[in-house]
Parts: sequence; structure tokens; C-alpha cells
Amino acid sequence: MTTDASATSARRPGEQALAALGLGAPDLSPADASPHTFPGGGRWRTEVPSCEGPEALAVILKEASRLDVPIHRISQGSGVWMLTDAEITEMVEATGERDIELCLFTGPRGTWDIGGSTRTDSRGAGLRARGHDAVAGCVEDAIRATELGVKCLLVADEGVLWTLHRARVAGIIPADTTLKVSALIGPVNPAAYAVYENLGADSVNVPSDLTLDHLTEIRRVSGAPMDMYIEAPDDLGGYVRMYELAELIRRGAPLYLKFGLSKAPGIYPYGHHMRDLTLATAKERVRRGRLALDLLARHGADGDMAPLGSRLPGALNRFDTPS
Repeated sequence: MTTDASATSARRPGEQALAALGLGAPDLSPADASPHTFPGGGRWRTEVPSCEGPEALAVILKEASRLDVPIHRISQGSGVWMLTDAEITEMVEATGERDIELCLFTGPRGTWDIGGSTRTDSRGAGLRARGHDAVAGCVEDAIRATELGVKCLLVADEGVLWTLHRARVAGIIPADTTLKVSALIGPVNPAAYAVYENLGADSVNVPSDLTLDHLTEIRRVSGAPMDMYIEAPDDLGGYVRMYELAELIRRGAPLYLKFGLSKAPGIYPYGHHMRDLTLATAKERVRRGRLALDLLARHGADGDMAPLGSRLPGALNRFDTPS
């Protein structure tokens, strides 16, 4: 899962003009580059998040075809419990036809139950699963989703992550199920990132405000795939980091480029009363992806995309599971 790393030869934004004005940036250091790749090759994959049902999925797939946006993964945020069996099956079939990984969120979560602490200034407990019953609900969602053909589960609780990893090892859910850690609990230091990997994470969504040096620090201890919003929703900061794309890949590979959307109302948990907004924002997320990919191409940094259809994370470090 590693490769020889060197400073990229891609053009940096404004590089030639700034150099001509005597304002050139220091040379990139090869020591900063991530040595890791996805299994099967490639340093980056793409993800379109917040796809809340079959209708939104159809919009995303149509727009991706029109704008020629390659997609490796499509993820949902409201939760397995907000979809009928027929809706899940329709999404599994549509993504399967195109060899795209479908990732559904497990629930319930602390912000949606009776826990008042999540609404205090401290946001205590956050998105985590409160109590045994909440963990049980997440496991129920996981079993139901995987039985319907879903191969990737999104989690926002360390205990749920470890439990689902153990379930995977025990054969309760398929062994090739991948587990993705939500940005809502994303780690902000290399020690925490390594813990998530060992708990069973196959990809880890880090907060979009991490610095480039933070990414390098993480890559010195872990090769687990990283997810990052290139444009983050407002409730995650609203950051837009398109001009850093090439350097984010160089430092953070293997990296999922997530095409989020700022300045858009929240849509979780989704229902048909939010249909028009959800379909409009789904379409715009794909357009944002096209803008990001065009920028990479203009800078000569659009190489090293992982093959479409690839989804597995490669060999990762795990804690021993109880027998």
C-alpha cells in the first residue's frame, strides 16, 4: 500500500506569475508527501455525499454522466432507518450497475434522541450512540443494510465501529463490508487516527480544517484511506479548499475527495418534504466535483486517480478481537 513519494511536478496555483514577480513559494519537500496509495493503484478517489434516496441518486448519476465526473463512492447521511427496503434495493442496484460503492449511515445518533446535552454549548456526547439500545439500533441497521446488498456502512461512534468490526470478523455481516468513520467525529491528531484504524475503520473522514502539516503527521503513522470534504457543509465549517487539491492529495493520499456544498440548508434526516432542496443540492454537488476535477487538470495534477470500481482499503492495522 506504499509507493516511493517525491514532491509533485504539478504546477501550483499562480506559480509562474508569482515567480516572475519575485514572490515564488519555497520548493515542496519530498519528505512531506504521503508514501501511501490505494490497493490496485491510485492516490485519490471521489465521493458524492448526502445522497438521501433513490431520487437523489438518479439525479447524481445523470449529472455525473453529463459532466463526466467519475465517482467511486456515494454516501447517505440520514440513516438506514430512513429508507424502505425497496428504496435501499433500488440504490444498491443502481450503484452496482455502475460499480460505485454505496455507503449508508447507521443510526440512531445522539443529536436525534432525547439527550439534551447535545443541545448545550458544549455539544456533549454529540453524534454518538447513547446507551445499549442505540448501539443495538446501529447493529440492526447494519445487518438489514448488508442483507439488502449494501457494502459500506457509515458510523459516528467508536463503540459502534468496534462492534461492527467484531461482527464482520465473526461473520455476522459480510467480511468485505467496509466501515467509514463520519466527519462528525473525525480525529484531529495522528494518535486518534491510528486508534480508529485499529478499531476497524476502512476510511476515516477527518475535519476539513486540518492543516497540510496535520495530514503529513497522520500519514507518518497510518495508511488507512482518508476522506475529506473539499467543500464542507456549513455545519462542518463551510470550508472551500479547491485550490489546495493537489497538495491535499500529495500529503493525504490515499484520499477520498468529497464534494460537499456550503451555503446550503441541512437536509438530515431527509423526508419528501425536503425533496426539491435535496435534488437541487445533489445536482450541484456533482457540478462542484466537475469544478474540482477541472482545477486539478489545469494544474497538471489529475493523474493517479484510483481505478473506477475500486473500493477496498488494503491491509490495515487492527486491534485483536475477543475470541
